[in-house]
Amino acid sequence: MIELSEKPKNPTLIEGFPGFGFVSTITTEFLIKHLDAKKIGSFYSDKLLPISVIHDSKLIEPLEIYYAKKENIVIFRTMTNVSGAEWEIAEIVKDVAEKLKAKEIISIEGISAPEKSANKSKVYCYSNCESKKFSKIKIDTLKDGIVMGVTGVLLMKSQNIPISCLFAEATPGIPDSRAAGEIIKVLDDYLGLKVDYKPLMKTAEEVEEKVKGILSKIKETSAQKEKKDVSYLG
Repeated sequence: MIELSEKPKNPTLIEGFPGFGFVSTITTEFLIKHLDAKKIGSFYSDKLLPISVIHDSKLIEPLEIYYAKKENIVIFRTMTNVSGAEWEIAEIVKDVAEKLKAKEIISIEGISAPEKSANKSKVYCYSNCESKKFSKIKIDTLKDGIVMGVTGVLLMKSQNIPISCLFAEATPGIPDSRAAGEIIKVLDDYLGLKVDYKPLMKTAEEVEEKVKGILSKIKETSAQKEKKDVSYLG
C-alpha cells in the first residue's frame, strides 16, 4: 500500500534498502538531511515486522518517501530489513516511478570486495540505458555480478524505466560511512547536488551513528518479538 501527499512530476527516484554495509541506508539518510527533503508519503507491507521507531522525539516509520523539491528528487528511506517482501516492495517502487513518470530510478547498493582498502571504496555502475554522464565521471561499469533484493527485482521487472545502479565496495557486518561517502560523491557529479565535501565524511559518520542506533533498537525489538512468539508456542 502506498500513501502520497504530493505527486512530483518527472523526478529522479533514488532507492536504497538495508544491505551490505548499510551503504544505501546511510546514503539516503544523508541525502534527506543535505537536501532538506520533506516527507511526502509512506508505504507498507504486511510481510514485514510491524514496527515504528521514535528517534529524538520524532516518529520514523520503517518505509518512508521523501522529496527534495529544488533538485526534483524522490527518495525512498528504509529503516528495516525488507527480507521476504522484496518482490512486493519492488512493485511499489515501480508503481511510484510510473505514476510520477520518473526520469530515472537510481538504486544504491553495497558490495563485498576482498581487497577493499580501509580508506578507499571503489564505486561501480550499471545502467539499462545509455548514460554518457557515467562515462564522463569515469565510473567503471560492473561487468559481472549477481544483484539481489529489491534492486535485482527492479532490474528484471522495470525494463521500460531507465534504471541506474551504483555499487560501492563496503565492509561487511557494520555500517560503512566511507563507502556511502563515495556513493554520495558520484551522485554529486551525476546529479549536480552541490555537496560540500569538507564536512561530508563527518556528516556521513554522524548519519552512520544514527543508523547504528536505530538498527540496533529494531534488532533488539525483533529479538524480543521472536522470544515472545516462542513463549506463546511453548
